[in-house]
Amino acid sequence: MLRFRTLLAGPSRKRKKNPKTRRRTRAARSDAVAGKQCDDADVLRQPHQLETVPPEEEEEEEEEEEDGELGFRLKRSARSSAYGVQPLGNLFLSPNAANSRNAGLGTLQNLTDELVLEILGLLSGTQLGILATVSKSFYVFCNHEPLWRNLVLEALGGDFLFNGSWKSTYVAGCHPSFDVGSVGESGLAVRDFYSDYVFQSWLCANLEMKPEWLERDNIVRKRGISVEEFVRSFEEPNKPVLLEGCMDGWSALEKWNREYLVKTCTGVRFSVGPVEMRLEDYLRYSDQTREERPLYLFDPKFGEKVPVLGSDYEVPIYFREDLFSVLGNERPDYRWIIIGPSGSGSSFHIDPNSTSAWNAVITGSKKWVLFPPDVVPPGVHPSPDGAEVACPVSIIEWFMNFYGATKSWEKKPVECICKAGEVIFVPSGWWHMVINLEESIAITQNYVSSRNLLSVLDFLKKPNASTLVSGTRDRVNLHNKFKNAIEAKFPGKIDQLMLEAEEKAALQKKPSFWDSVTDSKAGAFKFSF
Repeated sequence: MLRFRTLLAGPSRKRKKNPKTRRRTRAARSDAVAGKQCDDADVLRQPHQLETVPPEEEEEEEEEEEDGELGFRLKRSARSSAYGVQPLGNLFLSPNAANSRNAGLGTLQNLTDELVLEILGLLSGTQLGILATVSKSFYVFCNHEPLWRNLVLEALGGDFLFNGSWKSTYVAGCHPSFDVGSVGESGLAVRDFYSDYVFQSWLCANLEMKPEWLERDNIVRKRGISVEEFVRSFEEPNKPVLLEGCMDGWSALEKWNREYLVKTCTGVRFSVGPVEMRLEDYLRYSDQTREERPLYLFDPKFGEKVPVLGSDYEVPIYFREDLFSVLGNERPDYRWIIIGPSGSGSSFHIDPNSTSAWNAVITGSKKWVLFPPDVVPPGVHPSPDGAEVACPVSIIEWFMNFYGATKSWEKKPVECICKAGEVIFVPSGWWHMVINLEESIAITQNYVSSRNLLSVLDFLKKPNASTLVSGTRDRVNLHNKFKNAIEAKFPGKIDQLMLEAEEKAALQKKPSFWDSVTDSKAGAFKFSF
């Protein structure tokens, strides 16, 4: 249970409430299919009869940030909590207070906030606008930003100009005759509305990364090592490493800024979540968004869409054995351009198809947290077959609720901040999470080398390969295609690797000298003279 005053720390300063909140919920997922038509009705009513907070009382209710035991800080750009929503813990500290959430929901008050939003996610924009006039509770829930984000992506796809909030963006795009100015920053402050779920959504969107979340840097860093040393020390033992200096000479380091990319990519659409957007439209969105989980530009076909981008960098020498290339145009997706604002990133996952990967930061910086294949990160729950992973809604939520537990773990995560000009090697099977600490641009590629070829082939032939394999249309036959192409291009390679793997396994089972001279029954040495 959350309590506002124990969450925040920093210089004492007052903030007025501002009606904004965002949340990615199961009801308002942003994986909606683009193209759904806007509502026919051209009416989105605003509530005029809800109880408002008098200015003098609002002044009394302004929250002060003060030092707390958890030491969180709000971003300088943070807006006040949405519509005056408070964490549930505050209800028990307010004498004679009643939760207006319950009264406004009537018989629906027994439902969880998540379920309420799940149901509201079935409504149209016009229906949400009308329902918002029914009560203070419905006003708060119907203005929940992820609901409007989902509506925008369904109705407009990537053809929208972000207008400060998802609701305002929806109205401007689908109901242009409506006065968007009355939708933007205005809103009602609702008294005595307590909800951990809604409040935490706002909190995660507006928290700074705590210093202690950034201070651990225990990854091995190397500069100028040979390919042989990289293979021997990191790729064969399947260990991550941060490589410095291997991007020297990339023209992307000098050229890839906003102006260059917008000019070079004019009119080109890139994959952003479930839709495709023009780069200039995405950058407009990323400049204004204050979401718990911002949309992320993550495009696997950028080299084909804008060939000059592919010539602005070269694969570092350590990763040039790329065996999936034998498939030519039938290979799975393997390289991506990644652009995102501060706070965007990828929650915990394992890279597809048992491949290894490298990630090169061109501008900005990224916080990485990695766990070895045999350690599932706290708060992460993969399905038995590995096809699905349940994890916290946002990266910040994971840091708030689970990161501290790793301090006492025997197998602590590998962590680092990867800055511009640095490359991180992510070994096959490692869990990893990434968050941008500032606006960042990066290139990443997944690859198969001799060191992980056998594990990739094993992965591709799993019984549920049609569910697990990604990045290709022919998931079922990818194993046979890949194996046959390798045998044709490199005759005997697979058999040789299997023989070496068997020899290595036998060597690991062979008893050492000390084991051979120990009496297993007596627990003492055996001497034979």
